[in-house]
Amino acid sequence: MTTLFKNIKELVQVRNTPVSYVSGSEMKTLPTIKNAFLIVKDGLISDFGTMNNCPTLKFDNTIDASGKLILPAWCDSHTHIVYAGNREGEFVDRIHGLSYEDIAKNGGGILNSAKKLQKISEENLYKQSKVRLEEVIKLGTGAIEIKSGYGLTVDAELKMLRVIKRLKESYPVKIKSTLLAAHALPNAYKNNKIGFLQLLIDELIPKTAKENLAEFIDVFCETGYFSVEDTELILKAGKAHGLLPKIHVNQFTAIDGIQAGLKYNALSVDHLEEMRKEDIMDLKNTATMPVALPSCSYFLSIPYTPARKIIDAGLPLALASDYNPGSTPSGNMNFVISTACIKMKMTPEEAINAATINGAYAMGLEKEVGSISIGKKANLILTKKISSYAFIPYSFGNNQIETVFINGNPFN
Repeated sequence: MTTLFKNIKELVQVRNTPVSYVSGSEMKTLPTIKNAFLIVKDGLISDFGTMNNCPTLKFDNTIDASGKLILPAWCDSHTHIVYAGNREGEFVDRIHGLSYEDIAKNGGGILNSAKKLQKISEENLYKQSKVRLEEVIKLGTGAIEIKSGYGLTVDAELKMLRVIKRLKESYPVKIKSTLLAAHALPNAYKNNKIGFLQLLIDELIPKTAKENLAEFIDVFCETGYFSVEDTELILKAGKAHGLLPKIHVNQFTAIDGIQAGLKYNALSVDHLEEMRKEDIMDLKNTATMPVALPSCSYFLSIPYTPARKIIDAGLPLALASDYNPGSTPSGNMNFVISTACIKMKMTPEEAINAATINGAYAMGLEKEVGSISIGKKANLILTKKISSYAFIPYSFGNNQIETVFINGNPFN
């Protein structure tokens, strides 16, 4: 099956030379081709260039993209879309003045979601989750990481991971799975944190690895949740079973969690709303991707990740949605990019790089998705007729996507 996209106003994020990620001043450069063509063969990008060099071959399908842009689909490296119900009541509580921490202390937050998830059947959990997945694909997401963490028991965490596995098998997007059982301390272990950690290490992590249910291991390293020492225990156990570390860190406080992640060669460190000079310095010359979650900051009214300090220090940065029921009930990556530009002072070029090639790297998918490159999956966004790619973050309340293509096929 071959498809020709012709007369593309601008083909965005073109990478002829393989790039794992971009960092520092490189993030300001977004290579494009104007008046372009793109050829997709059997779900992969097979050729592209200017219309002057467009092959005169017979194609199974031809799409005229006059006035429209084509970009690689968004790569969302941090989500929690497998959950039960919602937490809209807590949304109202915050309007009335309660903080995220206040709600958690009162039995809300993650523990609220855990109660709902423990009760729901695996089938119903799948049905709820697939609606969210389809929603974000239509909004341009072509690769996504999904975490567990709302089970907080061995059985419920495995239920979440099996739902993620079923989503992988049922949908054409690239999906990565993360075990985040160390997300909060369940009530049954509120006075026995060591016992809970030992349960994860002795039982849940080995079962997850045996059933091949996750690629990554994650921990909420934060004051009031899991300490640096706790984090290191879990990351070490996960690595021993072949799970690559990623961590939630520096969301509310900076407690040397980044350094713990670096010690275990974490693929990414995510949140980073509170960053010290030493945190930025320690990230230099590492292979760890900093990941910002701006829509979480927007929803909780907490500080935004200091993108300018991170990028201007020469570091890379990825953007992700953090789609979850408590702090970011949206997986709209277009809004994430807009918010990064408006509130974090990232340029459109930096934001698009952060949401494509750098997001792909943060999932270990940089060789498959994240750029317009020959041999990569044809996971593409075809925009409506717009003036430029800067119009996407500029028009923050509108959807500028006409069609999303996954493996070269329109996703409807």
